[in-house]
Amino acid sequence: MSTDRPDAPGLTLLVHRPGENPVRWHTGMANVEHRVPIGPATTFNAGSVAKQITAHLVLLAARESLIHLHQPAADLLLRLQLTDVTIADLITHTSGLRDAESLLSLAGMRDLDHYTAADLRTLAYRQRERAVPEGQFLYSNTNYLLLAELLETVHGTALPDLARRRIFDPLGMNATRYQADPRDIVPDAAAAYQPAGDCWRHTQPPVALPGPGTLFTTAGDLNRWLGHLHEQWQQGKSSLPYGGEVDYRSADHQPHLYGPGLYADLRPGHTAVFHYGHEHGFSAATHLTRDGQRVVCLANTTNLAADHAAAAVLRKLDEHPGQGLEELMPLAAAESARRPSKAAEEGREASEGQPHHEIGRFTCDQVPGILRLTRTGNMLHLWRRGSPDHLASAGPITWTGNGYTLTLPRDTVEVENFTLDLDRAPGLTYIRLRPT
Repeated sequence: MSTDRPDAPGLTLLVHRPGENPVRWHTGMANVEHRVPIGPATTFNAGSVAKQITAHLVLLAARESLIHLHQPAADLLLRLQLTDVTIADLITHTSGLRDAESLLSLAGMRDLDHYTAADLRTLAYRQRERAVPEGQFLYSNTNYLLLAELLETVHGTALPDLARRRIFDPLGMNATRYQADPRDIVPDAAAAYQPAGDCWRHTQPPVALPGPGTLFTTAGDLNRWLGHLHEQWQQGKSSLPYGGEVDYRSADHQPHLYGPGLYADLRPGHTAVFHYGHEHGFSAATHLTRDGQRVVCLANTTNLAADHAAAAVLRKLDEHPGQGLEELMPLAAAESARRPSKAAEEGREASEGQPHHEIGRFTCDQVPGILRLTRTGNMLHLWRRGSPDHLASAGPITWTGNGYTLTLPRDTVEVENFTLDLDRAPGLTYIRLRPT
């Protein structure tokens, strides 16, 4: 377990209870190969925690009458084909737009391939209809990628510069910055790792996408942001931050709601807003209660989960209110260890040495590229760029693996089409490609 090994990557935890000074705890290495330990100045990629920053800037633009939250987003994003999607829909993940990064994987992109925000926006603008019914929640990074472009259109400046001027500098978040280009150097940045046998392997791909992610920050700076968010919450008349401006909607993690880059927990005695982030080996979590208690966790390895550590801290604070944080935080961190899934490896071993029966090659008008489908024994294999995903049967016509479900037509000898439902990009219809 990483928390037991000082030479391994690790995490940082911060707890700030109302009326007290913040308490920090660190373990592990920010950079394994150079033996640089994690400390108060270490910056981590906060992943989707950055969405609350983007949402705040959009709400500021609305307050200044630069935009209206219920106007069609296509008024400002002229290439957007879904003309009934509003800016508020983008904020609350009710646009029905599929996650563009998920679509890129179907297009054959590999982990180390370089792609840009422009590549993902191109995939977003190919979409001509909602993937889910109007008003239904579908978590999609595409929404916040488009919000970043919308802000740039309105202000005539890029999101990193806008965030610096309007948020980071005024709040003293001096260590916080977007990595707008993967070649940019971020001072004191941790590297992200995954275990590879008895050693470690880097996980960061050569890509940077301001808006839904690529915000590098420290636990201390996120604590400053949460303090500002708490002030906004207290000044508002709603039971939730910005609740008078954006309606919180039903979300994917019931019974929680989703609002402007924030999940909301409305349980009596537990009213809080929070968000988690998982970004190429990094993970992050922020949690803010109605009375101002703040918990921040940042990690730089795939086998530690910041959201699990934050949840463990909150649970132990409830169970042991009088116990010192210095004792609770290491115990909570130890509970954040992930158990890696072996499903893909098992599927690979099951199909090894068996001949592949060719089913066909297929295309989808929502995604560039061609997918190939084969079968070995009781498994299907979906190929892109020469690499297969191994899918196990989950029913008479459904197959699952690697974060999605494949559904075949019923009662057919030759497969003419199938449907792919990815976690964040459902309802993709693939049609057999015929020789010309």
